[in-house]
Amino acid sequence: MKEKLMYFPITAYSIIMGLSGLSIVFGKFYHMQWLPKILYDSLLLFTFGLFLFISLIYGLKVIYHFDEVKKDFLHRIRINFFSAISISFLLLSIAFMTYWPFLSMGLWWIGVISHTFIMLHTIKFWIQHNFEIKFLNPAWFIPVVGSMLIPVAGVEYMPNAFSFVYFAIGLFFWIVMFTLFLNRAIFHHQLPQKFIPTLFILIAPPAIGFISYMRITQSWDSFAVLMLFIAYFFVVLLIFLHKSFYKIEFFISWWAFTFPLTAITIASVVAYQITQFEIYKYLSFVMFSLALITIGFVSFKTIGKLKAGEICIEED
Repeated sequence: MKEKLMYFPITAYSIIMGLSGLSIVFGKFYHMQWLPKILYDSLLLFTFGLFLFISLIYGLKVIYHFDEVKKDFLHRIRINFFSAISISFLLLSIAFMTYWPFLSMGLWWIGVISHTFIMLHTIKFWIQHNFEIKFLNPAWFIPVVGSMLIPVAGVEYMPNAFSFVYFAIGLFFWIVMFTLFLNRAIFHHQLPQKFIPTLFILIAPPAIGFISYMRITQSWDSFAVLMLFIAYFFVVLLIFLHKSFYKIEFFISWWAFTFPLTAITIASVVAYQITQFEIYKYLSFVMFSLALITIGFVSFKTIGKLKAGEICIEED
């Protein structure tokens, strides 16, 4: 048991990201009267309970195996997943925004403070260490581009200027990081099998950027449409890359499939709410179906790995 606790992965928080995203989708579908409220309530409370459980387990790891946590925090790849903790707070704050506003505000403030620290620390870590291009993968987007999530609930709790700061930071680093990643993907070695699912993270920045921009500006303009259509482009691109996902071994990083699919689903619902164009309604259903199937499949695989005792093991 102690060994399992020692190797409890920080990537477990990516499960919360996926389920929180799906909870928000259920909430949007309920408010559109497309799904019953019980689904939203049940998944939201289950996700929050799982978040508390994972946080408890990781808290015990911090207490009893602090050296392992420190090793992860200084790891060239795993450091990028620590921001999944703060992003889980932010996503849960969005999910609870209409359900329990007081809890939502508390989760949001914890998410903002922790994400700001982790983001700045991670950028400092990148600058102060020498990296080979092979270490770069879409998981690097999480610490910096994740700041675009802050305005989604933030416009309710702080002036728009506060939210716009984080939107601007996320937008800037999305452009920079995507340029670096495209260079790595085309001109250097292929991604390791373990990180191939993280390609789905490419969908998230433009989808979240679109949602955040709409929350801040309340303006359906050319820039908003640009962000939305870029997100759809990456969905189509990943469909064309589907053969890359065949026969890859399951890792917790497969949960990277899930949150971006829920993000583009939410973006589609928002687009339909604003424009009332039927195409966005149909796209919402298509993306929702993909997200639901993917989360169901990844959940099944995760449970199988847990039963086989193959989750909390030492990683390379």
